[in-house]
Amino acid sequence: MILRKAKLSDVEDMLNLVNKYAETGLMLPRSRNTLYEHIRDFVVVEKDEQIVGTGALHIVWGDLAEIRALAVAPGYTKQGIGKQMVVYFLQEARELGIPKVFALTYQPDFFAKCGFVIVNKESMPQKVWKECINCPKFPNCDEICMEINLDLP
Repeated sequence: MILRKAKLSDVEDMLNLVNKYAETGLMLPRSRNTLYEHIRDFVVVEKDEQIVGTGALHIVWGDLAEIRALAVAPGYTKQGIGKQMVVYFLQEARELGIPKVFALTYQPDFFAKCGFVIVNKESMPQKVWKECINCPKFPNCDEICMEINLDLP
């Protein structure tokens, strides 16, 4: 398996993967436009020339980033692919000097295994919520907010 930065040619596979889970209520949907606009945030995991995982590290501010749209294809779950992407994103955040990473999720057990803890959503700065206006669940967000503080020198 290869973890790499996403390319524009990956967008359709990424869209199908993320929205397959969104249809079942396990994550929020993403639009094609959003994926194109934020392609530089995304990575994919590829196996046998097939996209089996995707996710993004989105920088919110100088001290905060969000892991979003993390999805692993059915049939490839429980193989460490999701954790591999989280480890990649946390390393990327460290390299950028970002001390805190958060995720809004319906999968708190997964993020807890990656070292994240549940925090009150209201403790997050206003800038976190700027994209929520476009969410189908706004203003009744039922995702769980989790964060990890990185040890930076």
